[in-house]
Amino acid sequence: MENRTCNNCKKDFTIESEDASFYAKISVPAPLLCPDCRAMRRYAWRNERTLYRRNCDLCQKSTVTIYHPQSPFKVYCPPCWWGDGWDAKEFARDFDFSRPFFEQFRELQLQVPRIALLTKNSVNSEYTNHCGDNKNCYLTFATFYSENILYSTNLWEKSQDCTDCYLVPEGGTLLYECVDAEQSYNCQFSQLIKSCTDCSYSYDLRGCSNCFLCYNLRNKEYCILNEQYSKEDYFLKLRAMDIGSAESRIRLLDEFHELVLKPAIRRHAVIEQSTGVTGNMVYQSKNAEHIFDSSHVEDVKYGVIIPDVKDSMDVYHVGFNCALIYECHGVVRAYENLFAHLCYDNSHIGYCDSCHNSENLFGCVGLKKSKYFIFNKQYTPEEYEVLKAQIIEHMKTTGEYGEFFPAKLSPFGYNETQGAIYMPMTRDEALAKGFNWQDEMLSTKGKETIQSENIPDRIDDVEHSILKQILKCVSCERNYNIVPDELTFYHRLSIPIPRKCPTCRYMRRIALRPPRKLWHRQCMCALSTHEHSGTCPNEFETPYAPERTETVYCENCYNKEVL
Repeated sequence: MENRTCNNCKKDFTIESEDASFYAKISVPAPLLCPDCRAMRRYAWRNERTLYRRNCDLCQKSTVTIYHPQSPFKVYCPPCWWGDGWDAKEFARDFDFSRPFFEQFRELQLQVPRIALLTKNSVNSEYTNHCGDNKNCYLTFATFYSENILYSTNLWEKSQDCTDCYLVPEGGTLLYECVDAEQSYNCQFSQLIKSCTDCSYSYDLRGCSNCFLCYNLRNKEYCILNEQYSKEDYFLKLRAMDIGSAESRIRLLDEFHELVLKPAIRRHAVIEQSTGVTGNMVYQSKNAEHIFDSSHVEDVKYGVIIPDVKDSMDVYHVGFNCALIYECHGVVRAYENLFAHLCYDNSHIGYCDSCHNSENLFGCVGLKKSKYFIFNKQYTPEEYEVLKAQIIEHMKTTGEYGEFFPAKLSPFGYNETQGAIYMPMTRDEALAKGFNWQDEMLSTKGKETIQSENIPDRIDDVEHSILKQILKCVSCERNYNIVPDELTFYHRLSIPIPRKCPTCRYMRRIALRPPRKLWHRQCMCALSTHEHSGTCPNEFETPYAPERTETVYCENCYNKEVL
């Protein structure tokens, strides 16, 4: 065990013996930053949902992109970037041992074209990013193999007809404003539900149907506020709720938010079919620490959204058959990737950006189907290994090797990235820490053609002409509009027109989830029926900070009370 002081925040952190063993295995020095600062640095490289329009620098057609129109990078639309009309090898250069590595890498970044959006094999899904194999998706992010999805994030497997959802890992259908939902159908404004049907404004349900404003239920039906009703009485009371009214839904949402604070019981962490795991929303994993929103993880530490990852550390949005990954963001189907950003289907690469289907690359940008390249220049295998070792030694003398790309090399302003969502900073704080900032974020205000109070209360009274109107968000006052597929969805499920813009709705969903951080706490259960006297003595690591108001139980007490 070794104690260190973070070079960034100056707080102390610890290098555990197992950490040191992993660093030795991949031949990198121990990090200079604490886990939180390392996470912040990776967040600064993920612009997931800030979109612009600019012309493709190859075909000159207008394209949707994550790069600001004034960004200094060359940007190609996805068809051009994946096409044969250019070759990243044209930008090959020799490494200059008289200069720092990152300085030269930045110059290569500015020369090699970047893909406007990271999207593949999708149909009618222009406004999507970090997505693939989708159809008819709009303003949807980190979503795969899904169809008819609007304003949603992290839907990973065969979801259909969902709007305003967050994290549906195993598929869902006809979901609206659902968070952490699995294999559920026709549910609205619900969180942490699995195998549920026709449930709304509910929290932590499994195997339930026709439940409304319920919490911590298993295999129940026709319940309101956890009280059992006959089928006939249930629907009579449901009609009295008047859920087709926008005004009624404001009240119901407030009731739902009060419900999930109390009386709902919070499990200290959702960790299932797993051993030796700390974190939250983790499934079928073992020997993993500080892991969030992941499954099938083994021998990993400090990971967020990492399905099917083994023997790795400090990883963010990495997965689908990955092993030996360190300090990476946006990596899939990979083996031994160290310090990589947006790289798919690679092995044995280091310090690479936007490289795909390749192996044995170091310090490369934008390469596809390539082997034994350094700074986009090809070498024999023997030459490659010798030069790579020399560059690594040079980077050690400059203090560069072993660290992820500096924040200043990120193509984005911190306020354009997920860092602004999960680890927010002011402009002055970000600049002081060496992060970039985008001062010209594009948004429209004051262009509304209809006031929110003039939008019909019920969707049945909304005419098709709403598609031509410009709306104003009741929270941030930014303008937004309704698209045809969205209006169809609302009519189908009798959902009133939302009064908040997509971004504010997204932030509302994020606020429902605990942070990706852990605190040491004691169980709050004081029930004598749970085989302990006084307050339960069990302690645990939890994403619920001690000052929060939710009731948090250990696994044992939660199971006794809920199951």
